[in-house]
Amino acid sequence: MHLIERYIITEVARPLVVVLAALVAIFASYTVGRYLNDAASGAMGMLTALHVTGYRVLIALDVLAPVAFYLSVVLGIGRLHHDQEMNALSAAGVSPMRILASVALLAFPVAVAVALLSVYVRPWAYASAYALEAQAKTDLDVSHLQAGRFNINPDNDRMILPEQIDTAGNRLDNVLIYTRSDHRTHLTIAQTAHLADPDPAHPVLELQNGVSYSLEKRGPADRTLEFGDLTLILTPITVTADYKRKAASTAQLAQSQALPERAELQWRLSRGPTTLLLALLAVPLSRTPPRRGRFANMLPVTGVFVAVYYAGGVTKNLIESGQLPLTPGMWWIPLLMMVALVVLLRHRGGH
Repeated sequence: MHLIERYIITEVARPLVVVLAALVAIFASYTVGRYLNDAASGAMGMLTALHVTGYRVLIALDVLAPVAFYLSVVLGIGRLHHDQEMNALSAAGVSPMRILASVALLAFPVAVAVALLSVYVRPWAYASAYALEAQAKTDLDVSHLQAGRFNINPDNDRMILPEQIDTAGNRLDNVLIYTRSDHRTHLTIAQTAHLADPDPAHPVLELQNGVSYSLEKRGPADRTLEFGDLTLILTPITVTADYKRKAASTAQLAQSQALPERAELQWRLSRGPTTLLLALLAVPLSRTPPRRGRFANMLPVTGVFVAVYYAGGVTKNLIESGQLPLTPGMWWIPLLMMVALVVLLRHRGGH
C-alpha cells in the first residue's frame, strides 16, 4: 500500500472510531435506561437488563456501523478539501479515482463486517434477546423479583408480592399473585410457589398450601378454592410474526417462499453492498465549495443517507405486502446508488 492510500485511510478511520463509539454510547444509554426501569419495577433482573442491552446494541450495529462509516468518510475527505490538501494532492497527480480507490480499500472490509453482522449476528442477537425477555415475562424468574415489593409486569397485568425469596431453591415463600383478564380478577395466596417449567412457551407454576379467589367483574359468579397443591398453566408468551422473522436464521429464511421472509432475507443480504456504496458516494459528496465551512454540505449528505434508509424500509414493507416483486426487490436501491455514484464522479471530474 502506497503512502497516499495509507494517508487517506488514516483520515477516514480516525473519525470512524469516535463516531461509532458515540453512536453506540447514545443508543446503549437510551436502551439501558429503558430496561433498567423494568428492573426497578421487578419486571426484569438487573443482569438480564444488561444482557438484553448488549444484544440490542449488537442488533443496532448493522445500522450504526454504516452510519458511522458514512459520516467518517464525509468528515475525513471533507477535511482534506477544507484544508486544501485535496488540491495539493491533485497538483501532485493524484486523481479523484485514486482517492475513491483508497476509500474503497477500507470500505470493503467494513462492508463485509456489516454483512456478517446482518446475516449472522443480528438474528442470533434477536433470538437471544427474545429468550431473555420472554423468560422475564413469565414473572417468576426469582433472580429479578424483589421480596416485600409489588413486582408488576405491565405486559400481562400480573403482580407478585413475595414475603421471602429463596434464589437457591427457585422458590417464593408467602406469596400473593394478582392477575386480571377481561372478565375476571384472580387473587392467589400461597405458602410457597415454584416455577416447575420456566419455558416461555408453556410455563408451569406449582403452589402449595393456599387459597385462590376468582372474582367476576360483572356478576355474582365468584369462586374460592382452598388447596394443598395447585398447578397453574400460565399464559404462554406470544411471539409476533415480525419478531420470528428477525430471529430466524438466514438459512431458514432462504428456505421459505413467503414474501415477508424473502423481504427480510433481501434486507439482510443488501446491508453489505449498501454500506460499501454509501461510503463511495460520500467521497464526491464530501467536496465542499470554496470559501465555505467544513459542514456546508451536511444537508445533502444527510439527505442522501436518510433517502437510502427510508427507501429500504419502504421497499421492504412493499415486498412483504406483495406490492413490489421480488425482482429487483431490495436490489433496486444499490443499483440506483451505483448510477448516482457514476453520475457524481463524471460531474465532478472523476472520469
